[in-house]
Amino acid sequence: MRKTSMLMIVALAAIVVAVCRQKSPQAPPRELTNSVGMKFVWTGPGSFKMGSESYGPVHDVKLSKGFYLQTTEVTQAQWQAVMGTSPSAHKGPDLPVERVSWDDIQEFLGKLNAREKDTRYRLPTEAQWEYACRAGGQEPDVAPNLDDVAWLGRNSGLGTHPVGRKKANAWGLYDMRGNVWEWVQDWHGEYSARQVDPQGPQSGDQRVLRGGDWRADRIIAACSYPYYAPPSDRSHRVGFRCARTF
Repeated sequence: MRKTSMLMIVALAAIVVAVCRQKSPQAPPRELTNSVGMKFVWTGPGSFKMGSESYGPVHDVKLSKGFYLQTTEVTQAQWQAVMGTSPSAHKGPDLPVERVSWDDIQEFLGKLNAREKDTRYRLPTEAQWEYACRAGGQEPDVAPNLDDVAWLGRNSGLGTHPVGRKKANAWGLYDMRGNVWEWVQDWHGEYSARQVDPQGPQSGDQRVLRGGDWRADRIIAACSYPYYAPPSDRSHRVGFRCARTF
């Protein structure tokens, strides 16, 4: 009798373990590459200090959900594969696409999501971008080794360069500083008091850009340095990288 009861307990325990395994969330893969050749790295949830004394109050921000961020800026080859056009002033398939407005990017994202049969590609929020630039706090706001990680006014020859040729940050992200400015999702405005998953203002007339470009100096290439422009603006100094929700 005792032997039968023990066997029943063992069987029930095995069932419970199997059910728990089925219900446990699947961990996202560290990296993924889509059909256009865009590579993404997983950026887990976490907290960090956003902003600086010069460009906005330093404040604690928590990102409650992880996300994927493209390891490089979107290239001209990737843009052309989706849009069938080549708008950039500096021509080259591996150069970052530029002369694309925030509005143009929304069309690109719509077509990319349709192509991939997905709806998870988007621009990162300003907080997500800075969190990734800082690698969650592992990277300083102003990098001491800028020539190793960024194309700036002092080393770019006043033009863009193929993506991913400089050193990556601690999370495997390239060109977060320099090369081209990067559009993010948020409207420009006052820093939000919201400290968990901030989204920026609900409306505005200018969108935020981050990262500096091939004409920038070391201060503009800081993770915390914000820039902004009307969403219809196009410039040979401005591009973007994509985020993707898991």
